[in-house]
Amino acid sequence: MSKTVAVQLQVNGATHRLEVEPRLLLVHALRDNLGFTGTHVGCDTSNCGACTVHMEGRAVKSCTVLAVQADGAQITTIEGMASDGQLHPLQEAFWNDHGLQCGYCTPGMIMAAAALLAENPNPTEDEVRHGLEGNLCRCTGYHNIVKAVLDAAKTKGATVAQQPEVTA
Repeated sequence: MSKTVAVQLQVNGATHRLEVEPRLLLVHALRDNLGFTGTHVGCDTSNCGACTVHMEGRAVKSCTVLAVQADGAQITTIEGMASDGQLHPLQEAFWNDHGLQCGYCTPGMIMAAAALLAENPNPTEDEVRHGLEGNLCRCTGYHNIVKAVLDAAKTKGATVAQQPEVTA
């Protein structure tokens, strides 16, 4: 019999209460318990960044955080980036600049890019490349990803996640 722990997560503006095993990773709590499947599991070793989310405003690889460590935290997933049916400027730029191929890395790339732009709203190409080093893409060669981030940086509102204020 497994012991469970009560946790409360604020995900994309909504409160979620869960009973989880102490060893459950945040990525699995988000995907399997709460249905936020935009957060991908890519490598299980924290090397690829496909699971990147924002926790308390900082980009974290959710495969490196236990759900119990996130208790009480504000978490934003890729699903929380759009608002009122409007794509976030980074999502729009990835679409317009073809910053994806298979799309598997895209949610993590966008979340890492949003954190980068929050810290540096006007990065150079080298700063974007350095800022995305922890996120791997096996398809695109990064050129259009970097272009999308630079284009999004020119757009008002690209530096913040657009979270609705709701409680579930």
